[in-house]
Parts: sequence; structure tokens; C-alpha cells
Amino acid sequence: MPLFAKSSTPRQGGSTGAPLPPAALAPAAPPAPAPVARPPAAPAPAAGRPAGPPRPVGPPPGTPPVVGVPALRPGVARIPRGEPLGQVLVRMGALSVEDLEAAMARQKADGRKLGEMLVAEERITRDQLARAMAVRMGVGVFTLGDGVDPSLGRLIDEKSARRYQAVPVRLDPDGRLLVAMADPSNVFAIDDLRILTRHEIRPLLASPEEIQTLLGQTSRLDAVVADLVQESGGDDTPLDQADISDASDDAPVVRLVNSLIARAAEERASDIHFEPQAKEMVVRFRVDGVLRTVTSVPYRLAVGVASRVKIMADLDISERRAPQDGRVGLTVAGRPLDLRVATLPTVYGEKIVMRLLDKSNVMLTLAELGFAKDVLAKFEACYRRPYGAVLVTGPTGSGKSTSLYGALNQLNSTDKNIITVEDPVEYRLAGINQVQVNPKAGLTFAAGLRSILRCDPDIVMIGEIRDKETAQIAVESALTGHLVLATIHTNDAAGALTRLTEMGVEPFLSASAVAGILAQRLARRLCSHCKQEAMIPLATLKELVDLSVLPPGLPDPVSVYRPVGCARCQDTGYRGRVGVYEMLVMSEAMERLTVAGASGEEIARQARREGMRTLREDGLLKVLSGHTSIEEIALAVG
Repeated sequence: MPLFAKSSTPRQGGSTGAPLPPAALAPAAPPAPAPVARPPAAPAPAAGRPAGPPRPVGPPPGTPPVVGVPALRPGVARIPRGEPLGQVLVRMGALSVEDLEAAMARQKADGRKLGEMLVAEERITRDQLARAMAVRMGVGVFTLGDGVDPSLGRLIDEKSARRYQAVPVRLDPDGRLLVAMADPSNVFAIDDLRILTRHEIRPLLASPEEIQTLLGQTSRLDAVVADLVQESGGDDTPLDQADISDASDDAPVVRLVNSLIARAAEERASDIHFEPQAKEMVVRFRVDGVLRTVTSVPYRLAVGVASRVKIMADLDISERRAPQDGRVGLTVAGRPLDLRVATLPTVYGEKIVMRLLDKSNVMLTLAELGFAKDVLAKFEACYRRPYGAVLVTGPTGSGKSTSLYGALNQLNSTDKNIITVEDPVEYRLAGINQVQVNPKAGLTFAAGLRSILRCDPDIVMIGEIRDKETAQIAVESALTGHLVLATIHTNDAAGALTRLTEMGVEPFLSASAVAGILAQRLARRLCSHCKQEAMIPLATLKELVDLSVLPPGLPDPVSVYRPVGCARCQDTGYRGRVGVYEMLVMSEAMERLTVAGASGEEIARQARREGMRTLREDGLLKVLSGHTSIEEIALAVG
């Protein structure tokens, strides 16, 4: 039986395959992509000799998977170290030969790493990639479900653990220290860890996400705060403000603030809240749109923490009676971050909110944000037009700016003059002229927009249409040959047209200027490691939406997924967020309704007749595809 199957479904049983011939392992000469080797079938048994059962492959039964090389498919010979990743995935049954050949051709075109490309395309799972990499390196695989001995955390200091991306997890029966590593092939790191821990090291492959989770578990913020309180003295005397401003990186408050920012970045938090109370300062993170408390700081350190953050953002530390705004750029674990800082005087002191803006997020493509193919095609057709207005609607925090930045990334080229006016400028993009609104200096959205139109722009992005003057200038610009991208606060797509009328824009102008309107929300994405399948009656979906908008042939009951919770998702059942969209493309019928002063409900009904899906319908499609849950869609959309 040949080693390679025609599909990715693992086979049950089979004879032991022959090793790959040397010629099959040699890469083909460029420029053609290397062909995938198809090794010959195993030789038949000699005459007169009965064919016995296949020899067992992999570790003996009962061996924990973490201390050995991952088992292969039944009937597959052990893979030598250094085997190409694609061949390993095929041998393990995770990928078919045809899929691998197609992926290698795509990889040559875009230059991405093969494994990451296959995971992004959902051809394989992250766990399958980790196991294939472990097979190539001849090491075991660590997963968070294998458990960690917390008493070993102090063997490697936090700085070294972050430097080598390595965390000790437990001791094996021979006394060797099992260390989860993002790169087990780093022999220099293994040598250094052997000296630090005074143990023989047995590396285990772990994904970067699992390493970050382990680092967060071993460096608990409560323990950091307790150590800092002990170092700075146990009395209730507030720290001297002068000491804070002149503090070195080893000062207790500096280390505390740095630890909080690093932990927030590891947990993908969008905001850090420092909230002074009567006896303490509570620190909360907003992760995937939900606030949760992570630690509390004694009141004697509260003033010092606030002063340290204000120094980082270049704010006036002596001013505590008036709100202030600032920003600071940092690099955390190799990721460039922009931190927007806002202070607000309260009865117990200054509340501080730090918004963490990950610059890598702005480089995401629109397809990675959760757009369905048909919705993305409509949206792209609108913003690719040479003129007209494209509006994005939704509440604060629904991802409107990210969608517009994604469109600008597609449009950005040397032959176009792109100017934006924003409040604030969240991400700074190369090749785009970005203007920060400054009302104190007289630079409002309307004033900035008038000046922008005198600078020969091809594309204009408006951070938010807030007033009549800005709305009128935006509509007139779209009518005079400019492409205008803007956000506006409405609950749905059709409501944007009536909102412009309410602002004072003549309906016949907005009907001609607007090319399309995108309404959106963000829903939490189910954790791929712990979500569980559940069956619900089809009648339940029928109560929520018209079944005609859902895929045909749905079974009854229908399969959906629900959140469970694990170590990877902080026991929430969700990790990351996915966009839910409603795309309205203007047609002649909708233009006539707009000019006639029709209500938003009438315009929405016409749009649905022309094929528009509502936010709820798009959300339920994402429920059926396993991206999120019904409960989350109900919270995000209603």
C-alpha cells in the first residue's frame, strides 16, 4: 500500500511503507516548485513466509505524548529528522499530496512560510503544525493540557525565559528538566538553560501562543505587586514624586508598570484601566471587548503608578485637576505598540486608560477580518470606484477604523495622493498624509477637510462625520471627483442615509454621492482548542432569521458550537474577535427612495430584496461555520 493517501483522512491500518528513496528527497531545480515525492509501496513478503501484522510505530502504549516524538499514522515508517515539513504533514495524514503541491506553488508566489500559510488557510490546525515540526526536530510536543509543575517556575528567571522563549514544565523520571520551547533547535539556549537550572534539559516544542500563556501564568501580577510592596517598604507613605520622575528601570513602580504593559500585550488586551479607589488602585484589562480585573495596587503606590505612566506619555505630572492626553511608542516582545494615554480626575485620584494599538493589526487584510466573500466583493467594488462616498457605520469599538485602514492599504500606491483627517490618528501609515484634529488650534474636521481639498487629493478619509458642515463637505467632495471614506454612528447601514438627511444634507445630494454603506459589529471568536459541538433544532434558527438566507439543505437538528473554556483562552471560551457585516450597495431604486425621504426601514427592505444580508443573518452564518456562538451574536447584534 503506498504511503500517501489521496485525501487527508487517516487510514486505519496498512503495511509498513518503505523509506523515501534519496532521489525523491532531492529538491527540484528552480524555477519549478519541488514535486512532492510519492514513495513506492512496501515490498511483498517472501514466498512461503506468512505476512505478519504490521510492526507498531511510535512510542509504546501508555507513554505520555509529551515525552516522545508524536505518533504517526498507522502503517507509516518513522520519519527521519530534517524531512521537509510538507512531506511530514503528508506522512502524518494531515495533508493530501495534491493540497501540498498546490500550497507549494502558492508559497513560491507570495513567499510565506509553508506551515503558517497552511494554518491561515485552515488546511491544517495549529496542533498538526506543531506535531509535524516536532517530528522534524525529533522532540516531543507540549500542550497546555499536559500540565505544569508551578514549583519549577523559579528555576529560570523571567528575563531569561522571555529571552529564550522557554518555560520549565516538569521533571521526567530520569531527573531531566522538561522545558517547553518555541525553538527546541536552539542549542545555545539549551546550553545556557542547563547552566542556569543545573539540570539536564529535554526540550519540548510549544507554539509561541502557548509560551506566552505559560509566561503569563508563571509571572502572576499579584506576586509582582507583593514583591514591589516589600521592596518599597510596608508603610502607608506615598512614594515621593521626585523619586518617580528620576527612577531607573529597576525602581519598583517602573517594574510594575512595565509588567502590566507586557502582560496586557501578551493577553491581547486593547485597553488597560488604572482605577483609584478608597484603599487601592484596581487594574483592569479589556480583552476581546470585555473588561476584567487582573490585580490591585496598594494606595501608597497609586500616585507613583499614575506619575510613571504620565512621564512615559510626556504629560505634566504636577497637573492632577484637568484631563490630559498623550501617547508613547514601545516595543513589547518584538511587537511595535502605540500606547494612547488619557487621564481623568476622579474623587479618589486620577483614572488612567491606556489604549494599546498593535501596529501589526493594521497590516491585516480585509479577508482576515471576517468578511464573507460576497460581502468583501461588494465592499471592494465600492472603494475601488474613482469617486463617491463609502461610509462605515457602527458603535464605538466596532472596528470601523480597522476596516477603513484595510481599504487604504489596498488603495495606497505612489500614483495616488491619500490624505486623512482623524481624531485621534490611531495608526501611522507609510505613504499616507494623516492630519490630527486639534480643536484648540481651530483645526476641526470641517476646517481640516476644507484645507485637504485644496491639496489635490485623490482619496480622502474622514475619521468621523459629526456635524452638518463636515457632512456637507464630504458629500460635495464625493460629487466632485474624489473618493471619500468616512465613518458615521448609526445602528445599521440604511440608517446612515437618514442620518445624513437629519444632519442637513439634501437627500438628492446624498443619494447621488453615496456608493455604499458598510455596517459592522465585532463578536468574540470561539476558542478553537476547547469549543464543543452542540445540536439545536432548526426551528430555533427559524425564530431568529428567515431560513432562506441560510445555506440550503441544513439538517434538523443543526450543528453549532458553544464556548467551554481552557488555559489558552483564560477559561472564557473565546479567543480573538470576528467581524459581522451588513453591506448596502446603492441602486437606482434606493436612490429614488432616498430622494423621496423614505425611512431607514423602507430602504433596508429594498436592500434586502436586492440581496443584502442583515447583521443578524451574517452573524448566524458565522455561528453555523463555527466561528462564534449564538449567545455572542445576540450580545453583539441583538
